[in-house]
Amino acid sequence: MSITIVLCIVIGFVSYQAFEKPALFHKLKHYPYAEVRENEYFRWVTSMFVHGDYTHLFINLFVFWQLGTVVENRFMALFGESGSIYFILLFFLSGVFADLPTFFQHKDNEVFASVGASGAVAGVLMAYVLFYPWQWFLFPPLPGFLIGIGYILYSTWADKNRQGRVNHSAHLYGALFGLWFTIAVGDGIFSDFIEMMMHPEPPPFF
Repeated sequence: MSITIVLCIVIGFVSYQAFEKPALFHKLKHYPYAEVRENEYFRWVTSMFVHGDYTHLFINLFVFWQLGTVVENRFMALFGESGSIYFILLFFLSGVFADLPTFFQHKDNEVFASVGASGAVAGVLMAYVLFYPWQWFLFPPLPGFLIGIGYILYSTWADKNRQGRVNHSAHLYGALFGLWFTIAVGDGIFSDFIEMMMHPEPPPFF
């Protein structure tokens, strides 16, 4: 069974348990105020396993399942057995890095908290874009590199404009870390990306 599927199962199970047990939800969420005062830095990891509601959970798991298996296989092809380690690091470090801005910004805020695997999934999304920049998405019907650019631009704008209750900075910094990590771990990944960008591919659905 792939690492992606295992993570989807575990995240789904823990999130369901947290929906049913509010105390568990509050113990696992990203809560900078407690992280500083109680040294509960484990929340940077555990917050990836709980979600705000079933819609939040479904979207994250669906995107991760769709893209994660592809990225995982790509890492395995590039790095052999070490590929699984790189993939796990990509997921979890993207999620942790995604929480750092709000940690420093809200460490004295008794109210702020956030949950979800969105930052980790964003890191996987950006790895996918680097590997397959001309792979067209069905929704929206755009090639991967435009999805990636649009994702970063929108997350930057939304973070500055405080749109709703969504932690857009987690999306942004998870995505940026995913880009950096994927380029950093493999020689030639960025040059291969540039080479692929020089050869546009038409959408398969026209």
